[in-house]
Amino acid sequence: MQEPAEAGRRGLRRLPAPTSEKGTVSICFVAAAVEHVARRGLGVESVLLRSGISPSLLGTPQARVSAANYAVLWRLVARVLDDEFFGQDSRRMKCGSFAMLCRTAVHGATLRQGLDRTLRFFRLLLDDIEAVAGSEGTAATVTLRTRTAAAAQRMFAHEALLIMIHGVACWLVGRRIPITAACFAYPEPAHSAEYRLMYSTQLQFSQPHTRISFDAAYLDLPVVQNERSLKEFLRVAPQNILVKYKNANSLAARIRRRLRQLLPGDLPEFEALAGELNMTPITLRRRLQDEGESYQSLKDQLRRDLAITYMSHTDRSVRDIALELGFAEPSAFHRAFKKWTGTAPGAYRRSLQPPP
Repeated sequence: MQEPAEAGRRGLRRLPAPTSEKGTVSICFVAAAVEHVARRGLGVESVLLRSGISPSLLGTPQARVSAANYAVLWRLVARVLDDEFFGQDSRRMKCGSFAMLCRTAVHGATLRQGLDRTLRFFRLLLDDIEAVAGSEGTAATVTLRTRTAAAAQRMFAHEALLIMIHGVACWLVGRRIPITAACFAYPEPAHSAEYRLMYSTQLQFSQPHTRISFDAAYLDLPVVQNERSLKEFLRVAPQNILVKYKNANSLAARIRRRLRQLLPGDLPEFEALAGELNMTPITLRRRLQDEGESYQSLKDQLRRDLAITYMSHTDRSVRDIALELGFAEPSAFHRAFKKWTGTAPGAYRRSLQPPP
């Protein structure tokens, strides 16, 4: 993973206006990423500010940051620690390891071969946790086995390793591989709602091992990447892993994609959306409830993610952003933004500025 670009004006890494592929990341993953930077006294505040993330957000459990900022943080932490596994194993995964892993995996003929090379490479790199392939009926599995009790409970180690393995696998075949079920070797965390997007709606916790399952038919797909496409993949990583390959098969994900095609102020009424999807409103409401979602929550998530991205990466006024997102009055946007992030929009933007 490459060194991020230098911070732009006002100390922020300025990016283009948000697109449909951009999302936000819970502050809990920010805290996990910088945990070992803090333990080693290597300047957490500096790393966060260089990533365009305010250190004050660590004290706000409901805060979120843009996926772009989190990707910058991911690369900076790896560089500061010289560890692309962020201190989650007793052996460092030195910078450049992920690139070498991808260069090995890309020469497999099929996903089966590419995944096998990926997992073998990780087993060479890490001591406390290993990933092994398996099968259960028509499902292929990737299981994380730990060698110590501490590693079994190290949530971020499991999360980060699964993100990298699944992300590389999806990239190799050029499509998202839906995870049909996921189980974890630790109790359900407070941020488990994030797992429905990261992995699957079928989740279990406090299991003997951490494991993801997917249709074994994907293993026979050809690897479509090469050395040339690898360069672009590594240039953009890990944002392409964090965002692009989120769970896209659910009804909620289909609705998110539809809503992102529209201006946030022009979102359809629930009954009209049900008609577009050839469902009755009762059926649509029930199916969303089965996935732990509601239409209002999906609209709120869209506005939240766009609001955070606009406030982080543009100089647009709060009033303009409020109108763009469909709020009749800036005051209503202020209240919503504070509910989403724990802070007012102006204070959020000022917190991203480096100290004088």
